[in-house]
Amino acid sequence: MAGRNGRTVRDLRRGNRTAVLQRLYFDGPLSRFELGPATGLSSGSVSNVVADLVADGLVEEAGSVDSDGGRPRTLLRVAPASGHMIGVDVGETRVRVELFDLTLAELARAQRPLEQQGYEVEVIVDHIRSGIAEVLSGAGLAPERLLGVGIGVPGIVEHTPDRGAVVHGQTIGWDAVPLESLLRAGSPLPDTVPYFIDNGAKTLGQAEMWFGAGRGAGNALVVLFGSGVGACLVTPEVEHGRAVEWGHLTVRVRGRRCRCGALGCLEAYAGAESLLARWREEGGRVPGGTDEETALTTMLAAAYPADDSAPDPVALAVLEETAEYLGAGLSDLINLFQPERILMGGWAGLRLGSRFLPAVHRHALSYALRHPAEKVTIELGRLGPDAVTVGAAILPLADFFARGGRRPDPDPQSPPPAWHTALQERTPR
Repeated sequence: MAGRNGRTVRDLRRGNRTAVLQRLYFDGPLSRFELGPATGLSSGSVSNVVADLVADGLVEEAGSVDSDGGRPRTLLRVAPASGHMIGVDVGETRVRVELFDLTLAELARAQRPLEQQGYEVEVIVDHIRSGIAEVLSGAGLAPERLLGVGIGVPGIVEHTPDRGAVVHGQTIGWDAVPLESLLRAGSPLPDTVPYFIDNGAKTLGQAEMWFGAGRGAGNALVVLFGSGVGACLVTPEVEHGRAVEWGHLTVRVRGRRCRCGALGCLEAYAGAESLLARWREEGGRVPGGTDEETALTTMLAAAYPADDSAPDPVALAVLEETAEYLGAGLSDLINLFQPERILMGGWAGLRLGSRFLPAVHRHALSYALRHPAEKVTIELGRLGPDAVTVGAAILPLADFFARGGRRPDPDPQSPPPAWHTALQERTPR
């Protein structure tokens, strides 16, 4: 029966379970006494919800604390083994697959290198399938115990009613690829295990906002700097994050050709792929037969030698020019969105790290309007190269929260709540 606001008793119970689960997840362990004011629920509601969650194996005791003059209070926490998720990063140099428990502790991982940035659809699908099978086997986990598989991909993701997630990845040659349908055909997973597919920059942003350098920020931009560049915008209006095709802003009319086919994109100057190409064009000694990550490490060592030797002037000049392009690109984001925080992640951004960031910061502030520039901080992400897989695993975790800790309903006539509902309702502060 629905109330005046359209919510049923089932909706209310699910909402109460969600509130308790999320508070324990982010702020636990907590006592029943603390959960009341933390969730806004009455003591009776808290007791009933906790009893249900304990009976379901989702919540467990975690010791006790002394109370003021009374009996010690029992602490509660989310049970790590009560759920498992897989996060997949379809990256620029490899496909990374990781298995996590409910608290996002890594249990197993598998990696598949991409030879010469090969994005053949069949190859990527096979890498994801085999990686999923490998991590499940390595951890001895039955597939049906998964809450879901989250996948971060390059490009724009469209969610359709008939084909599921469809990926438009112009830079990698993907034109409306029905990735979810392809994965489901011949999948090692039962049909009850859902896939959650979204843009990789967005999953990176979600990970940093929940667990990394974005915690506490209400308005932030998380930048993915790898072979190309992308960004995720998080504001009070789009708390679950929105992917921004930042790499395809035009920074030079009739400039270098981008891998998307257009001329003068930021990615044609600021991505690691273009950075190495420009070093090669200027006479730099780019090592042959190596992957992009190794080549960038070589360039970084040449520009910033660890000993007292002189830096390679060509490598240093190209890196400094790249820092200016990135800074100018960030100034556009500062002027448009006025974020309080910008975080730079991605394998290339983390590899260049603290040596590179001060120059990027300096150029960003010089190109941006003074007022928003004075309010923004620019720093590196804190979650390392696994941030995209962690963020991808957050997608089924958020869906699990939105369901009040219940697994997906296999009845197709009972549509699940949108997975991004929990992302909107609880970005940690």
